[in-house]
Amino acid sequence: MNNKIEIKEFNEAGYQGVVSYESWRVALLNYIDELEPHLIDNVQAHNLTDEVFVLLSGKCILYICDIEDGVITHIEGIDMKPNKLYNIKKGVYHTHTLSKDAKVLIVENDDTCDDNSPKIDVDSTVNQQLVAIRNTLWGE
Repeated sequence: MNNKIEIKEFNEAGYQGVVSYESWRVALLNYIDELEPHLIDNVQAHNLTDEVFVLLSGKCILYICDIEDGVITHIEGIDMKPNKLYNIKKGVYHTHTLSKDAKVLIVENDDTCDDNSPKIDVDSTVNQQLVAIRNTLWGE
């Protein structure tokens, strides 16, 4: 267009940072098979940043997890509503699942990476809980 504006998009499966500036990054997340509740293999926290999610289209559930001694002890599912900001606080373990038509905007620190975002593995019992939460929220 010109040098005064950038227009970006991301329409493939999964996560992609699309704009970074100094200390922040805007990313898009689209449906990807590995985020089906029965396939999720970990939950993650970010030690250096809050993380903001905005549902642009489709459906998305944010799963917020309580952790004690490296074990998931409680999971809360939040059925996101379009055009609302969901700010996951620094250090909160979370994951998400999306409908096949979903698109989620994410804002976080530009240096967010595996080195500062610890993961807790998910076992089949947790997968069953994630599926049950999805089924309850989405009527499946």
